[in-house]
Amino acid sequence: MPHAQSPMPHAQSPNPQSPETTMPRTQKNDNFVDKSFTVMADIILKILPTNKKAKEAFVYYRDGMSAQAEGEYAEALEYYEEALTLEEDTSDRGYILYNMGLIYASNGDHNKALELYHQAIELNPRMPQALNNIAVIYHYQGEKEKESGDNEAGEALFDQAADYWIRAIRMAPNNYIEAQNWLKTTGRSQIDVFF
Repeated sequence: MPHAQSPMPHAQSPNPQSPETTMPRTQKNDNFVDKSFTVMADIILKILPTNKKAKEAFVYYRDGMSAQAEGEYAEALEYYEEALTLEEDTSDRGYILYNMGLIYASNGDHNKALELYHQAIELNPRMPQALNNIAVIYHYQGEKEKESGDNEAGEALFDQAADYWIRAIRMAPNNYIEAQNWLKTTGRSQIDVFF
């Protein structure tokens, strides 16, 4: 499954419908990208030899991504929750949890986002984007601790951020250049990480 981009905060009351009784959410709007994604997703659903439950999970996931892209985060979370109840593939469940984490992080609920990112990594350990997002939150929390005068707590959080960035960089060495620079300038880099 593809993953969604980081959303901006916004809430709307959810009203997800069963994928069998209504037109898919992504066919309701006039956005070319969403329509293209829907067409490709529908082709994939038709040609993949998956069971009905897996197809329904994918429809909810797809509709969650569409709602998330439009800033309809409460609605997206409803779709993702439904996808989680149907999806059995652990890797795909990881992507659902990751996207839910994006929503919570963008709304400032960093603890819930961390919980979801950690769950995503447990199910799908090859998610450098989740590792990166965990590091970003720890770095942010470290800055807040230092601003409040607790240098020791701030440095501990920076060390945690470094650990997660190093793991992300090992998986995707060209994706996190700013993190690599931060690791180097703070003396937290490990020689075997950089290629």
